[in-house]
Amino acid sequence: MVSLANGPFQCLTLSLLILPPILLTTYFMAAFPSPPEPLVIYPSLESLPKAHSSWEIYPEDFYQGGAYARFPYGKVRYWLIGPEDGKKVVLIHGLSIPAMIWKDVAPALASRGYRVLLYDLYGRGYSDAPSTTYSAALYTAQLALLMQHIKWDKAHVVGVSMGGAIAAAFTSQFPYLVEDRVVLIACAGMMDSSDLPRTAKFMSSPLVQTLTGSSLVRSYLQHLISSKGNTSLMVSAHVATEADNPEQQPLTGEGEAEATHPVKVFTTKEAGDGRIQEIVRIQSAHLPGYNAAVASSLRDGPIRGLTSAFADGDAWDNKRVVVIHGTKDNTVPYKYAARIKETIERAVGERSAGGVNVKVVTVEGGKHGLTVSHPKLVVDEISGLFS
Repeated sequence: MVSLANGPFQCLTLSLLILPPILLTTYFMAAFPSPPEPLVIYPSLESLPKAHSSWEIYPEDFYQGGAYARFPYGKVRYWLIGPEDGKKVVLIHGLSIPAMIWKDVAPALASRGYRVLLYDLYGRGYSDAPSTTYSAALYTAQLALLMQHIKWDKAHVVGVSMGGAIAAAFTSQFPYLVEDRVVLIACAGMMDSSDLPRTAKFMSSPLVQTLTGSSLVRSYLQHLISSKGNTSLMVSAHVATEADNPEQQPLTGEGEAEATHPVKVFTTKEAGDGRIQEIVRIQSAHLPGYNAAVASSLRDGPIRGLTSAFADGDAWDNKRVVVIHGTKDNTVPYKYAARIKETIERAVGERSAGGVNVKVVTVEGGKHGLTVSHPKLVVDEISGLFS
């Protein structure tokens, strides 16, 4: 009985003897963590010499009404076109191609009386590239700050590819900033990992990103660009993800494109010759933050894993949604159009009596680059939704 009684007592005694020296040692030896490193922000196309071909292909004033907004994660380039009293529409581009992807859509919308906001996502075009995780939250915060900057209380949102996923995430996270119309074109966000191209998976790996981020590899890419030689696998992966070299469908029958187009109008041949693809190559070779931004978007961003955003019944309640998708889309397969529609309708049906109207527009034979291959269809669907 004595030994049993003494056991716990001895343990307590030893603890009282040992703990004070340990605590005192920890107190005097403890060092406060190092202060956080400042955020590294890489430059945009604005940093390239004026003589560089990028200024001809995608100049800073590609659209009228351009300006910069300075936010904690770097400068953002944006443009406002169309009448100031028009219905407000935001156009969100996708993974690799900046706002020039809307070259045949934005001017046509402006000519039809809409006030159109375009901007380059972080890491693309003329917006800075912060060295951070390119998550859906980064992109939605960028748009929320931009709308605050231009003093827009609400807007209709339109997104293509990854931009569609950003539009969905924005609707879920900031429903009070979204009017009742949302257009999702070749929309990502719910993709299964198995549907991502193997090349994209490989090129977004941390090891490959470390290699492609080195000055030696970027110098080699710049040499290839300047010599008009073959581009790297990295550049090919970016181009294949979003621009499938479609045959352009001209904007005809309305008379608006040539009359008020505030940007250079590319002919079908020029589009086919790779002007859009060329800007992807230039970004990959000359912008130190571009490849990392694209890779992080593939790994951590709104390409996948956004089912919860589409299933947010409260956010989509009383919305009118148009999902435009091509049957030959090899980047975001056509099956995801139906999945998006079903997810939104099921979520709203379970939570509210208000309802939601989701319309799927099927483009027979359409590939991923619908804003380039079928701009009139896109413009007509947007206008029809708002009429």
